[in-house]
Amino acid sequence: MSMNNPSAFAQQLLAWFVQHGRKDLPWQQNPTPYRVWVSEIMLQQTQVNTVIPYYQKFMQAFPDLLTLANAPQDAVLHHWSGLGYYARARNLHQAAQQCVQQHNGIVPDNIEQLTQLAGIGLSTAAAILALAHQQQHSILDGNVKRVLSRYHCVAGWSGNAAVQKKLWPLAQQHTPATDVAAYTQAIMDLGATVCTRHQPQCACCPLAKGCQAYQQQCVADYPAPKPRKTLPYKKVCLLMLETQNGAVFLHKRPNKGIWGGLWSFIEYPDNLPLMQIIHWCRQQFNIDIHQQQIWPEYQHSLTHFHMLITPVHLRCAGDDFDASNLQASGWYDKNQLFIGGMAAPVQQLLIQLRRTS
Repeated sequence: MSMNNPSAFAQQLLAWFVQHGRKDLPWQQNPTPYRVWVSEIMLQQTQVNTVIPYYQKFMQAFPDLLTLANAPQDAVLHHWSGLGYYARARNLHQAAQQCVQQHNGIVPDNIEQLTQLAGIGLSTAAAILALAHQQQHSILDGNVKRVLSRYHCVAGWSGNAAVQKKLWPLAQQHTPATDVAAYTQAIMDLGATVCTRHQPQCACCPLAKGCQAYQQQCVADYPAPKPRKTLPYKKVCLLMLETQNGAVFLHKRPNKGIWGGLWSFIEYPDNLPLMQIIHWCRQQFNIDIHQQQIWPEYQHSLTHFHMLITPVHLRCAGDDFDASNLQASGWYDKNQLFIGGMAAPVQQLLIQLRRTS
């Protein structure tokens, strides 16, 4: 069918990209495999405008693969703090070390080797090779799934494995043998700026004449929305212990689980009444509390559940603290820059603590 002619699809998209595509993104300047790789990891589940300042600061701190591989995990997570989905940062760090150990300190230019690195799936590997090496590989990120789902009227939620099985051959069918980097950026840009999830600008789309959903006036039906799932609520009580001198107690959470590898306040068991906090602190950590203030509960939503956080500010008589049952911990001046990864709620609470001085 002529409307599905892959060369026409690619040509129309490339012509649109010349006039309307994004060409001044930071990772497009000197698109080395390392720089492209970092951007692709950051852009997973995060919008471009949010990523740009994080990317720029990250590249200043870790300008090349060797610097990243040799950096302590705390430094890497510190520059990721606030960006969320922290497993991405841990995997990026681990993969950089894998490159040093297994690939002589370079990012592999082979898709099979790339997908063996921590945190790199098939679409991410394809994007790195297409954008940095002009290799003919097809990507299937969220924007591309949406474009192809509408263009071909592929029914179902694009995150479903069966639907993706239909989309992959279509992505491969349309990917040209030349101008691969421009095409890859173009189809991502089209999904991000024209073929958007809500209120797509179909009248401005270079693919409108061949788009089955547009021709059938059912664009809003594709792709199908993600099946709604009622997220559970989890109550969390965070203990903000502070000395008279303004030092706060932080500990590093295990790498696995929520906020893995990040620094946080102590989490108080949710099955114990708040009135027992002082007794619990004395029993668990051999520390005396002489003042307790419970702050208002607030909600912080994550992918799989909502957190209902109750912060409790505790003034300690001293800093004699038995932390033998914690992985890594210590007292830190709340007014000084902390070099370590922190989840956004912990960062925000620390800022509020500074204001209590």
